[in-house]
Amino acid sequence: MTLRLATRRSPLALIQARSIQDRLTAIGVVSELVEVDTKGDQHRDTPLSQMGGQGVFAVEVQRVVARGEADVAVHSAKDLPSQTMEGLVLASVPERLDAADVLVGRSLAGLGPGATVATGSPRRRALLLAHRPDLNIVELRGNMARRLEQIGHDGVDAIVSAAAALERLGYAQQVAERLDPTWFIPQVGQGALALETRVEDTASRDILNAIDDLAAHQTLLAERAFLRELGVGCTIPAGAWAQPVDGGWMIRAVMLATDGSTTLRTEQIGSDPERLGFEAAVKLRDTQGGSTLPGWQK
Repeated sequence: MTLRLATRRSPLALIQARSIQDRLTAIGVVSELVEVDTKGDQHRDTPLSQMGGQGVFAVEVQRVVARGEADVAVHSAKDLPSQTMEGLVLASVPERLDAADVLVGRSLAGLGPGATVATGSPRRRALLLAHRPDLNIVELRGNMARRLEQIGHDGVDAIVSAAAALERLGYAQQVAERLDPTWFIPQVGQGALALETRVEDTASRDILNAIDDLAAHQTLLAERAFLRELGVGCTIPAGAWAQPVDGGWMIRAVMLATDGSTTLRTEQIGSDPERLGFEAAVKLRDTQGGSTLPGWQK
């Protein structure tokens, strides 16, 4: 059996898919890549919020697997829609890399008043403005090489990126500052890879189970439950970061006004990851009034 792995064509996505191939080779499984063009890759200059946010890098890959043209969809977990596509199952989450965001170009302390920071993420924008309302935040798209090229051009002093993406691409040495995820709470799934297959494909599910990391899988389930209950995509500033703790799990979550003027946070511990994520979303949205924030949309 040759396991067919569907993936985006971007440099980062291909590196991620090949890392899965390496894991499969280590357990004696042969695999091949099925490269897919996604909506997000076809419109590289359009802000993600204008394309519908989450799912623009994942849906086409999922459909290839759903149609039987591939066996496994390999995703950056943060790209997945909050609801799993019908007929598919999240079968495996390999060991997760650092979930944190980083600044490249300059550290926060090194950014002078009115400095320009580029990011395409509403969450990153709002968290930066909540901490430094003086900053000028501008849009950022494109692959990592293109993003790094923006530093020092058109007045851009720094960009925000995921630590894991830079590590996978070999650019970790360019990090100016790692932003502490206890306050700069990451996007749901950041740093993790998510492997989906068809519900009825028990052969692929059994193989993927062999490269599953329990802690990574459970923390991702907690974060996705948060996002699913919140009912928002990446057009709304929200984030969640789950970790294992003694005897259970901890989740930290945040919701913000789009301009960073209001920040709502919660930190909770429990034994059921998905219940924990659900309760964190309910607390922020309903108890703390997140649904009344400027820019909220269901």
